[in-house]
Amino acid sequence: MEEGKKKSKNLNASFVTGAIALVFLIIGYQAALFIHKAAVLRIAANRDRPDTVYVYVPREEMPALDGKDTLAARLPSDNAEGKVSPSAVRHNAPHSAKVQEVREQLAPPRESFRFNPNTVSLEDLCRLGFSRKQAQSILNYRAKGGRFHRKEDFAKSYVVADSVYARLEPYIDIPRLDINSADSTALVALPGIGPFFARKIIEYRERLKGYSSTVQLMEIWNFDREKYDKIADLVFCSEPEPFGLWTLPEADLARHPHISKAEAHSIVLYREHQPRRAWTLEGLHKAGVLSEDHFTGLQRCRLAPAH
Repeated sequence: MEEGKKKSKNLNASFVTGAIALVFLIIGYQAALFIHKAAVLRIAANRDRPDTVYVYVPREEMPALDGKDTLAARLPSDNAEGKVSPSAVRHNAPHSAKVQEVREQLAPPRESFRFNPNTVSLEDLCRLGFSRKQAQSILNYRAKGGRFHRKEDFAKSYVVADSVYARLEPYIDIPRLDINSADSTALVALPGIGPFFARKIIEYRERLKGYSSTVQLMEIWNFDREKYDKIADLVFCSEPEPFGLWTLPEADLARHPHISKAEAHSIVLYREHQPRRAWTLEGLHKAGVLSEDHFTGLQRCRLAPAH
């Protein structure tokens, strides 16, 4: 009996000791959290450097600011001797990495403005609400050749949360590509367009003297509807110069993809023997000058009027 009581007392003492230790552990943890939060708030509150610095330079040495003057506060001339007065250029001062990290974690900026995810800067991504690490991930993706062709592509990025995309979707602005001016590098970036078709698109553009419709891409050999549908919403064509069907000499006419050498010769003869009021595509077609395919193809082209 005495031995049982002794064991019970030892167990009670161990339990009390453990409970006290647990209480102290919880108190210590809470104190650590409090101290950490206080330190973070102090870092955020204290400025290690001014947020803005103004550097004064002579007007003639003012740097170009992408054609804009929104960051420069121009000062009026302060003398009548023709001396060049200085100008104040606003620069954001860099902060220590720790201060920057704490500020981003506490109050990440959440501005909304139009942006192209293929060209937006790291700083602007941070303004849009991304952490610096997330913004850098997007830039790394682009640096490796990645491209956002559509808004939905940006949503698929693992750093873009659904809620963030829902807020930014109306502001995403990805310009369509002009196939009348795009170079091979820009064309290759389109989905399904490799170096071969990029070259063919440019070659056919030169033969047409400019695309009048994006549908004309399907006139390229092996460029089928499936390939076209992949890029139809990503491209457009600016208005080309009108093709001089009624003024060009026979040799120039024959270079057009929808005019054969024989047809070019017949067009010249048609112009020589028919009155101007008859100078129409329909007139050429009815006269048997143009084949059905070439008649249809020329209907898609922008032609100069027969004056």
